[in-house]
Amino acid sequence: MYKILQVAIITILCDQLSKLTMLYLLDLPSVGIIDVFPPYLQFTMAWNYGVNFGLFANSTEIMRWVLIIIAFLICFVVIRWSVSEKFGSLGLVACGFLVGGAAGNAIDRFFHGAVVDFLNVSCCGISNPFAFNVADIFIFFGALGLVIFSGKQNESD
Repeated sequence: MYKILQVAIITILCDQLSKLTMLYLLDLPSVGIIDVFPPYLQFTMAWNYGVNFGLFANSTEIMRWVLIIIAFLICFVVIRWSVSEKFGSLGLVACGFLVGGAAGNAIDRFFHGAVVDFLNVSCCGISNPFAFNVADIFIFFGALGLVIFSGKQNESD
C-alpha cells in the first residue's frame, strides 16, 4: 500500500504542477491555444465538466460533487483490490498511477469546478477536437498496467 501512495503522490504532483503551469504561468485560459509542435501538439484550454470526451457534462453542482465522490470511490476500490489480490511491484505502480490520476482530476473539480484539460494531439491530417491532461495519461497507463500486471505475482516481485 505504501508504494501505491508514493506513486499516487508523485502522480498528483506532476499533474497539478502541469495544470498550474498552464493556468497561471502560461495563462492558457486567456491565450486559448499555444502551438508547441504543430500540427502534432498544441496546448488548448478546455474545461471538462463531464467525464471522458465531455460525457455527462451537466454543469450542475450536484454532478460536480457526484463525479468527485465517484473518483474517490474508484480510488478506494482500486486500493482495496490491490491489497486483497497482493499485486506485485508493477501492479502496485499501476494502481498508484490510476489512483493519482483520478485524485488529480477530482482536485480540479473541487477547486475549479471542472477538470483542466490542455493537451491536444493530432496526426496524419486528422484534427483532434478533444483535449486531455497529464492525469488522464496516468489513468490510461494505470488501467493498462492493471490489465497486464494484476493477479497473483511472483513472491520475488
